[in-house]
Amino acid sequence: MIAVSLLRAALIFSLLTLFGCGEPGADTRPAHPLPPSPLITKSDPGRPGARLNLALEASPPTFNPLFTFDSITRLLYGSLVNAGPPLLEPGPGLAESWSVAPDQKTWTFKLRQGVHWSDGVSLTADDVVFTWNDIMYNPECNRTTFDLFRIGGKNFEVTNIDDFTVRVVTPEVFAPFLEFFGSVAILPRHALESAVKQHRFLLAYGTNAPPERIVGCGPFRVKECRPGKSVLLERNPEYWVADSQGRRLPYFDQVMFTFGTGPQSEAAAFLGGKSDACENVRPEDYDRFKQASAQGRFQILDLGVGAERDFVWFNQNTGTNTAGKPLVNPARLKWFRDKKFRQAISCALDRDRIVREAYGGRAQPIYSFFSTENQKWNNPNVPRYGYDLAHAKALLAEIGMHDGGSGTLQDADGNPVEIQFCSNGENRLREQAALLIQADLKKLGVKLVYAPLDFRALVEKINFTFDYECALMGLGGGGIDPASQLNVLRSSEDLHQWFPRQKTPATDWEARIDSLLDSQMRTLDYAARKKAFDEVQAILAEELPMIYTTAPASCAAIRPDIGNVRPSVLTPYRVTWNVEELFFKTSR
Repeated sequence: MIAVSLLRAALIFSLLTLFGCGEPGADTRPAHPLPPSPLITKSDPGRPGARLNLALEASPPTFNPLFTFDSITRLLYGSLVNAGPPLLEPGPGLAESWSVAPDQKTWTFKLRQGVHWSDGVSLTADDVVFTWNDIMYNPECNRTTFDLFRIGGKNFEVTNIDDFTVRVVTPEVFAPFLEFFGSVAILPRHALESAVKQHRFLLAYGTNAPPERIVGCGPFRVKECRPGKSVLLERNPEYWVADSQGRRLPYFDQVMFTFGTGPQSEAAAFLGGKSDACENVRPEDYDRFKQASAQGRFQILDLGVGAERDFVWFNQNTGTNTAGKPLVNPARLKWFRDKKFRQAISCALDRDRIVREAYGGRAQPIYSFFSTENQKWNNPNVPRYGYDLAHAKALLAEIGMHDGGSGTLQDADGNPVEIQFCSNGENRLREQAALLIQADLKKLGVKLVYAPLDFRALVEKINFTFDYECALMGLGGGGIDPASQLNVLRSSEDLHQWFPRQKTPATDWEARIDSLLDSQMRTLDYAARKKAFDEVQAILAEELPMIYTTAPASCAAIRPDIGNVRPSVLTPYRVTWNVEELFFKTSR
């Protein structure tokens, strides 16, 4: 649901894949020594050599990290701060240290000296300043996250104090600064400055570019690209990370990515022996993976509940359509905006049954905004409106709903409680869950008229026309810091699903959430921020604008002879997030 425009992505893809990029000439230039203070990993020393094979569902449209940051591009670049798993706190990256002044707005980063780009050019503070002032704050180059790093219409001031010191001053205190600002990929000035000046940045680092011109500072660099078929990466000889024995990473000589044609292609390639890891074993595929793993070729890793979660919500939009008619039938809108109605619906949902019958036990019932995987920010002490049919009926009775004599409830004005219900029919698990929810509410006397839609049609309804009444979908992703969820929680945002883009908060409780979100963004004190987010979670659990149902269990699969596997549910790259540390324990 949080996606770059499909039209823009298609345009970029068509422009960038006219020609494939071939293998460059042999790079005989000797690599520079490791930096005087390389980043040292905490993993076990590994065995260098060999190729890791991975399968992806689709080919990337570009290697430019501003337009796609996926399984491939993440291996080509580095950032000032490492904010990924397993840490819940940002760690050193290209910046070996940083400090913040007492005003909590002035940050100073000390860059790791002796770092070089993959083409051998030194990486300095000029590259950081160029990345921000020429690219990130250039709306022609950055069309997706431009406003994320602005406060009150003002940019962050990014300057270089010397070759290896960067100073950043934010207009106001910006709580998630380290995770948000620090994790942006740094780009090389010497390789991209002319493209920016000549208005060619949108085409820079395309899949048609000669590999040697795709300059980065990540663990790998591009060796060969066959658009739509495969991308071969080779180890970056200038990488600035080492193991505890001082050996430069990565261990693998190469990583080969091959591309499929749809959601099941990654699983098919893995089970067919053409891939060494599968990041996401879907619940519906678990049994066949489990059966195949008995042959010993790979192991299944059960990781627990991840960040993905499904929820039901009702359209509370009070607006009108282009013809001046209400977007939602006024009688039904009255139900949807009543807290007791939403609480009753939550109490009518048999989440355990959904887990058991739709997911085959490969999920967990959930009741609140944050799942338990984010232990740093989760509030476990929120109200819970779990399965209790008697309580559900009592709540509905309190708002005047009663049995109309035909098994269907009526409201106080005699209107039958009948609701149009939609979800994406291509998702088999969600389809099964929707049917179970329909059956649950029938026991309550609420008639859901279920109409599955294809994903594009569903997104059109819930994000643009608002021509719907009730929906079941899911959200996932985002960073560890809950500030990454502001586009859902703020009443003015696009993904405030139940009533997006409000000019002013429609309810007192939404106004309170907005106030809490604003206040926590203006302090670096964790305790104060946690207190604010705890209250936000408590309000959401009481008001239930999103009635959470299930969080699928996370599962991955990988060859058993790969070392340094440290799986995590806090990233979509569950077993290869630390690919530079991975290695084959025996020769292949």
